[in-house]
Amino acid sequence: MQIGPYTLRNNVFVAPMAGVTDRPFRQLCKQLGAGYAVSEMAASNPRLWATEKSTRRTDHAGEMEPKAVQIAGADPQDLADCARFNVERGAQIIDINMGCPVKKVCNSWCGSALLQHEDLVEKILNAVVAAVDVPVTLKFRTGWNRENKNALRIARIAEQAGIQMLTLHGRTRADGYSGEAEYDTIAAVKAAVGIPVVANGDITTPEKARMVLAATGADAIMIGRAAQGRPWICREIDHFLRTGEHLPAPMVDEVRALMHEHLEAHYAFYGEFLGVRTARKHIGWYVRELEGGEPFRQQMNLLESTSAQLAAVDNFFRTQQRFGERLQYRPGAPEPLAA
Repeated sequence: MQIGPYTLRNNVFVAPMAGVTDRPFRQLCKQLGAGYAVSEMAASNPRLWATEKSTRRTDHAGEMEPKAVQIAGADPQDLADCARFNVERGAQIIDINMGCPVKKVCNSWCGSALLQHEDLVEKILNAVVAAVDVPVTLKFRTGWNRENKNALRIARIAEQAGIQMLTLHGRTRADGYSGEAEYDTIAAVKAAVGIPVVANGDITTPEKARMVLAATGADAIMIGRAAQGRPWICREIDHFLRTGEHLPAPMVDEVRALMHEHLEAHYAFYGEFLGVRTARKHIGWYVRELEGGEPFRQQMNLLESTSAQLAAVDNFFRTQQRFGERLQYRPGAPEPLAA
C-alpha cells in the first residue's frame, strides 16, 4: 500500500476520531499493528490555529511516519493555508474531511455537508492539492442522504484534482452512524477510479474486514470506534488477513502494561488536570467488555489524580488474572462499536 512516497506496512488503518486519535493513541495503534493512522481533524479557521487544542491535535513529535493531519473547513483558501501551516509543522500527508456527520460540523457547511455542493468540493480539492507538495487524501461519505448519493461524482472530481487516496464511509450524512454500511457504493467507487480506495464502516472483527475487502475490492480498510479500548484489533485483523488464523486474546499482563504505557503518555501529553479527565473515556473503553468493568468505571471516574488512576487500573487488571492469563471477554458483552 502506497501513499505518495510512503510505503505502508499493511492495509489496516485507524480512522481520525475527534477526542480520541490524539498522538498517544495513534502511536499505540501503530505499535499494535496499524499501518496508518490520521490525526483528529484540525479546523481551517486561522483564528484557531494557535489555540492549545489545535496545537495539541497537530502535535506529531516522535510519532511513527507517515504523519497525517486531517483538516476541516468550507473555504478553499482557508483550507489551502491550513494545509501549508500543518506541512510546515511536520505533516507528511494532508487528509481533507468531507465525512463528518456531526451537526456542529455540518452546520458550518464543513464535513459531509460539503457533499451537497460539488462545485465547492472541486474548488477545495484543487486549492489544497496546489498548496502543498505532500500527498493529499480525502475522506467522505456516499452522499448527503439516501436520495442524493453522489460518491461516484465526488470520487472522479477528487481523482481529477490530484487526490492520491480516497477513504469512503459507507453511509450518507443523514445516516449518521445508524443502520448498516453500504459496501456496494464503495465497490462502485473502487471500480471507477485509479487511485487507492479505503473502505470504512462497521468493520469490527477480522472476518468482517476480510468480507469488506472482498466485497468492495478496496485497497485497505479503516477501523474507527472498534479500536477504542481495543487497539490490538489492528494486529488481530492484519494477522487474520495474512494467515486466515486468529490471534489469541492478549495476555492480561500485556494489556496492563499497554494501559500503563498509554496512560503515562496521555498524562504527559495533556498534563495532570486535563489528563486525568480525558483518560476516563479511554479507561472505560478498555474495561467495558470485562468482568467488573462497569462498577470499576464508575469508581475510577471519581479519582482525581494520575497516580490514583494508574494504581486503580493496575489493580483492576491484576484481578482479571483470576479468570485466566489471557483477557476474558464477558459472554454477552457489548460488541465493539462500529465506525
